Amino acid sequence: MAESARRTAAHTGGTVRPKVLTSFDPRTGEAVGDFAMMGTGEVTRTVRAARATEKWWAALGFVGRRRWLLDWKRAIARNAGELVDIVCAETGKPEVEAAIEVMLAVENLDWAARNAERALGRRRLGSTWLTRNQRASVGYLPLGVVGVLGSWNNPVFSPMGSIAYAMAAGNAVVFKPSELTSGVGVWLAESWSRLAPNQPVLQVVTGDSSTGAALCRARLDKVAYAGSESGAREVISLCAQSMTPVVVEHCGKGAMVVQVDAKLDDAAEAAVFGAMSNAGQSPTGIQRAYVAESVYEPFLDKVMAQARKLRPGGDRRASYGPMILESQVDIVRRQVKDAIARGGRAVVGGLDSIREPYIEPIVLADVPEDSSAITGEAVGPVLIVNRVATMDEAVERINAAGQGLAVAVFTRDVRAVPELADRIRTGVVTVNSSMASAGIPSMPFGGVGEYGQGHAHGEAGLREFSRTLAIAQKRYRAPVNLTTFDRHPRHLRWAKAVFRIRHGR
Repeated sequence: MAESARRTAAHTGGTVRPKVLTSFDPRTGEAVGDFAMMGTGEVTRTVRAARATEKWWAALGFVGRRRWLLDWKRAIARNAGELVDIVCAETGKPEVEAAIEVMLAVENLDWAARNAERALGRRRLGSTWLTRNQRASVGYLPLGVVGVLGSWNNPVFSPMGSIAYAMAAGNAVVFKPSELTSGVGVWLAESWSRLAPNQPVLQVVTGDSSTGAALCRARLDKVAYAGSESGAREVISLCAQSMTPVVVEHCGKGAMVVQVDAKLDDAAEAAVFGAMSNAGQSPTGIQRAYVAESVYEPFLDKVMAQARKLRPGGDRRASYGPMILESQVDIVRRQVKDAIARGGRAVVGGLDSIREPYIEPIVLADVPEDSSAITGEAVGPVLIVNRVATMDEAVERINAAGQGLAVAVFTRDVRAVPELADRIRTGVVTVNSSMASAGIPSMPFGGVGEYGQGHAHGEAGLREFSRTLAIAQKRYRAPVNLTTFDRHPRHLRWAKAVFRIRHGR
């Protein structure tokens, strides 16, 4: 959970003043704002306030919560320009990227509010011939208080995938934003507070990794985390001490498969956008493309031409912004160096493309699969393009890397995609587009294995922050009652006969 020391600074103004967290614009190094460095006591009081309001929020029911959440959505949308400015200042993103992120986050809030009752409301279940006299049903109830630990790369969109769905399911939320983007978290919490000043259903706690650790120890009903693999392991370990369940979304990027019949122009455009947008810091992006050998060279040429058009910077015309997390620059440098040392080719850019805090587009070709550029978490504007003899080989390489987050498949034969997708160990597959899942709130998002635990978005995301309550209600006396010690012998004989007829033939 630890972040960059250069991007944030904790300081005291004397022996009696509390610690203050200062965030900086990664483009200029200028201070963006000062925020409280909250300790265990402040986190505990915040969670206690959430406990006090959770019953009110749950008692509103789906209709009441929907009304409040849609009002909050409208408040965010009306003042989206303010939020976009804060995102730009704290991450260095170009305005268009920040605006898209805010719009996608609002779409998720809208979908969660409107669909919670359909996904979580009580519904009837079928029974068997033995329990025909029972009316079975299942519904989903709130957990209570959910903690959300936000990421720095998409500071609005990623946490809203937990905040909106947890609130729509009836939970109160305590949000701990990344220390690099505290302003975003404060703005979101204040926008809710203006709407419901006496009901702290959404609150924010600010600070560094120690604040996040305090939140994990606060005996919440669930914690949702998005960030690095090392941070995920730390969160899981801390929450395990109180048996608090965790939803995890790791950083990194996915892969692309380009078949022989793919539209190469579209595939190349999607690959470059997926790898380079947000300076390569989007978890639904593209880390590497596995391309059928017969179209490898023309595809690589198109990728190179697209990548060379891009320019990072802090101005409005820049294609993308700086690296948000300072330490990630060195990781990119090491990964590129390792890829080249192992025989990979830098066909666009290279080590000299890294000019902190910016990294110009880097395209690597024929990178060995054991390179850290493939096996490690990929966060940076780097695209790897490797050739494969068959689609089976592509599947094997994707599965071997173990980063089961998102895979894009480019082909004209869309009927063959389901069979191919079934063999890929991933949570999301997009066809003839990259990163499309981010714009579909109904689509569940989650990885496989260590790369992701639980889901965000969609009905799965709503149920992630709910508990199941099943009810069986007796409607009438059963003609054949086997759930008693006073069973009539003929009842058992009849039940055995029916059982043989139903299941023994």
